[in-house]
Order: sequence, then structure tokens, then C-alpha cells
Amino acid sequence: MIVGVAGHQKRVGIDWDWVSQAISTHLSVMPIQKALSSLAEGTDQVFADAAIDLGIAVVAIIPLDDYERFFSQAGLTKYRDLLQQCTQVSLHWSGDPEHAFLNAGRYIVDSCDLLVAVWDGQPADGLGGTADIVLYAKEQKRTILHLNPCDQTVHFLQS
Repeated sequence: MIVGVAGHQKRVGIDWDWVSQAISTHLSVMPIQKALSSLAEGTDQVFADAAIDLGIAVVAIIPLDDYERFFSQAGLTKYRDLLQQCTQVSLHWSGDPEHAFLNAGRYIVDSCDLLVAVWDGQPADGLGGTADIVLYAKEQKRTILHLNPCDQTVHFLQS
């Protein structure tokens, strides 16, 4: 099984310890060959950390060539550390960054059997946000494990 991730980078009310525990708990009981993540701050990095800790190979999906400019200093340090532990697929998008993020999310959905979505259920803040990727995954009839980080609920979404 190939598992991908989509989720918030930051939102008021997210308990990141709960997110980390929920991801680890669910990944640990699945027969996963590899995990796909863009290694963005927040969910993507928490997911990649959990997968690596469980011995799951992680493939970093890099949306655009100058991706590092979108990280805080702490996030960039974590990104570079995780990147050294992953294989990489670079998408080399050269246009609008929001389209690059949307394309990376779609690439992950198209390449996975299960999408882990750490999502509060709200609309995306910008093109390529979590809600956009969840909608695309539903359209593609992917299985979606929805972890709501604000009310700490877990369930599968119907496609």
C-alpha cells in the first residue's frame, strides 16, 4: 500500500501532539510500502517523521525548484533533515506557486492508495490547500483517512 498525505501547515486550535500520535497509530497498523509527502511545514513534516520512525520509506514530492523559499527557518531546517532521509521526485513547476502546490497534491493523490488528510473541514485558504486536495481525492475515488486536528476525530470519508 502507498499512503500519501495532505494537511494543514498551521491552524488555530491544532494539537500537533495529537496529530503526531494519530498518524503514528494509524500508520503502524497498515501494510505500507511507501509514504508520499511534500514535506511542507506542519502536517507533511509530522507525517514524514512518523513514517520514518516506523521504518516506512518516504518519497518527497517537491512541487517547484525554489520550494525552500516557502519555509520558516525552523521549518527549513526540518525540511532539509527529512529530505536527506527520503527519495525525491521533483515536479519542477515554474509557474504560479499555488498551482505548483495543487499539482503536487494531485500527484500524491494519483500515486497513492490511501490519503491521510489532516483537515479541519474548512475551505482552503488558497489554491492547492487541504480542502482542494481532499475534493480531488474524492473525485478520484481514493480512500481518505480524515483526521480532524481541531476536534480530534478520525473517520474515513466517502468518495
